[in-house]
Amino acid sequence: MNQIRTKKVNSKQIFVTRENAGQRIDNFLIRHFGKIPKSRIYQMLRKGEVRINSGRIKQTYKLAEGDILRVPPVYLDERGESTSTPTRALQEKIINSILFEDEGLIIINKPPGIVVHSGSDQAYGVIEVFRSLGGRYAKLELAHRLDKDTSGCLILAKSIPVLRQLHTSMNSGAVAKSYCALLAGRITKKEITVKAALRKNTARAGERVVTVDKNGRSATTIFAHERIFKTATLADIKLLTGRTHQIRVHSATIGHPVIGDLKYGDRTINREYRKLGLRRMFLHAKTLRFQSPVNQQQLLVNAPLEQNLINFLALLSDSAI
Repeated sequence: MNQIRTKKVNSKQIFVTRENAGQRIDNFLIRHFGKIPKSRIYQMLRKGEVRINSGRIKQTYKLAEGDILRVPPVYLDERGESTSTPTRALQEKIINSILFEDEGLIIINKPPGIVVHSGSDQAYGVIEVFRSLGGRYAKLELAHRLDKDTSGCLILAKSIPVLRQLHTSMNSGAVAKSYCALLAGRITKKEITVKAALRKNTARAGERVVTVDKNGRSATTIFAHERIFKTATLADIKLLTGRTHQIRVHSATIGHPVIGDLKYGDRTINREYRKLGLRRMFLHAKTLRFQSPVNQQQLLVNAPLEQNLINFLALLSDSAI
């Protein structure tokens, strides 16, 4: 039997500087430990092995300048370390999706089917692909997230100070986001505003979901019809808050779920539209408008809808449903 070789990484204290302030503790630890499995990192946080100023913290805690961070001793399985990198085709796909870049940030038109960061069943996400390219992409940080099957505008910061400024803008509502989605049913009202608090990580049949809950975080979404079909509506959607799965849950709440949504959508409707050729959730982050952290100029970035969705809308106009 081969012996598994391990290497111990001793516990230590880290003084949080201005450069790392504002970063989530889980993201900091993922970068700090490198090849340690993410499951182990989240286990450390759940068990209180990671301490900030001698106290326990949640995985959502954001580092503050002057914090004293204690990380526990861990063991690296040297035999299991991977030296693989994302394929060249995947790297090119991500590079070709760049819509805007300056010295502080990058905005891409995220392709559907790609996660923003790696997880238990995804070896690479957008951030890992960029970092694998090195150079000016080596220290990129995600400013926000999009679901795996959602396409469109995604911001990545080139430094922690820029990341902090972007988070401040987002939290204050200074970043305007608009989406488009194909929703089940006909929405004839010019505009529908949904104000319903959302709560994350509610168990449902063994699955983690977001639900409407008066004790959750406030959330507001504005739906407006852009184009009405026989049994569906292409909607223009504005987010006044940025909660997890906000559009998907709010649209389902008003009886018009996103078509192709396997978690919150309607199975029968999804099946009908799949037969027509819709192979993904029809949700797209269309535009971003905000002030550049670099030069304070107003930026307006538009992410074009992918051609197969444009073709599907044309097909839908002539269909019987």
